[in-house]
Amino acid sequence: MVTIETLLNTGALPDSPTPRLDTELLLAHALGKPRSYLHTWPERELEAAQLVCFQAALARRQSGEPVAYILGQQGFWSLELEVAEHTLIPRPDTELLVETALTLLPAAPASILDLGTGSGAIALALASECPAWQVTGVDRVVEAVALAERNRTRLKLSNSAFVESHWFSALAGQRFQLIVSNPPYIAADDQHLAQGDVRFEPSSALVAGKDGLDDIRLIIEQAPDYLEAGGWLLLEHGFDQAAAVRELLSARGFSAVESRRDLAGHERISLGRFDNE
Repeated sequence: MVTIETLLNTGALPDSPTPRLDTELLLAHALGKPRSYLHTWPERELEAAQLVCFQAALARRQSGEPVAYILGQQGFWSLELEVAEHTLIPRPDTELLVETALTLLPAAPASILDLGTGSGAIALALASECPAWQVTGVDRVVEAVALAERNRTRLKLSNSAFVESHWFSALAGQRFQLIVSNPPYIAADDQHLAQGDVRFEPSSALVAGKDGLDDIRLIIEQAPDYLEAGGWLLLEHGFDQAAAVRELLSARGFSAVESRRDLAGHERISLGRFDNE
C-alpha cells in the first residue's frame, strides 16, 4: 500500500507553479480530509479507491487542467465557492474589487450590480459583508447563472439574486448605487491565452477584442443609464490598461476617477462616480 508521505514526496507535478500545494489539495480531496490531516497522519496508507481517485485527479492536473476545476471549488474572500468550466476561476487579485467596493458606500440599504458574475464570487462576497445591500449579479451564460444561484443557496445569502442578462440587456428601468465588474479584458492575440490555467477557462470570460477593452468600453458607455446620481462604477482590468480605462471614464463624464494597485503593485482596478442627471 502507498502512504500519504510517499505521495507527497513524489514530485509528480514538475510543470506546476505550485506543485506541493496542488498535490496536497488533490490528495486531501481524494481522502475526503482537510490538508492538515496529511501532515498529522503522513504514515497512513490509502485505500485502493482513494488511490485511484488521487491518480485520476493527478493525471488531469498533469495535463494542465486547473486544480479548481478538478476539485469543483475555489476559495474567494471568506467564501468557498463551487466553480465549473463555464465560468472564470475567482482569483485573489479580484478581492481588491470587493475591498474597494466596501469603502465606497455605507453599510446602509443600497442596490448593487455585479456585471458578468460568473460563479457569483464578487456579488456573494459583497452580500456576505453588507446584509443591508441588495446585490444583483448578471451573466449572459445560463449555466453561470445557475452556478451562482447554487452558491447563493448554499451560502444562504438572501440579499443577493442572479439574472441572465448580456451586460445591461435585462435591466431596463433599474438603477444602482454601485456597479462592479470583472469583465473580459485580454486582447485576442495575447500569448498568455495559450499558457497556464487560462487555456481551460472560457474565452468569452477572458477575451474582449483587439486591445482587450471592447467590453469595458461598452460598460462605461452604458453604465450611467443604470446608475443613481452619485453612483459608482468599479472595474477590474489588465495591469497595463489603467490609463486607458481612466481616460474612458473621464470622457464619459465620470468624476473622482482613479486607479488602485493590487498586492503586486499593478494598477488592477479603476473607478469613477457619475454625478450628472
